[in-house]
Amino acid sequence: MLYISERFQTASHLCACGCGERVVTPLTPVDWQLKVEGKTVSLYPSIGNWNYACQSHYWIRRNAIVWAAAMSKQQIARVQRRDLADKAAYVARNNVESMPELQTQGRSSHHGPFKRAILGLCKWLGF
Repeated sequence: MLYISERFQTASHLCACGCGERVVTPLTPVDWQLKVEGKTVSLYPSIGNWNYACQSHYWIRRNAIVWAAAMSKQQIARVQRRDLADKAAYVARNNVESMPELQTQGRSSHHGPFKRAILGLCKWLGF
């Protein structure tokens, strides 16, 4: 059973493996997207419950669970770093777009701090 809250832009369900863990998936451009097709729903990307004992990994596609292959600790860490970098870049872009004083004709020196922050975060994450 997948519970969807449009108001709070989130979906939640109990882990598909049966372990009983509650899985919450925020619906944002950098987290998960919900696709409704007639009477079926799909969640993208996959759901990796790597912080749970079960370490299950699956997709929800057209109301069905599609199991994904197990991932190594190194693969999981790489995915988590990429997700964090994607979120940081998204937030930085939105911050610049929401601050008119940083939007000028051409490239402004005001963009420097944001660019340095993103580059610093990427370096810290190992990119």
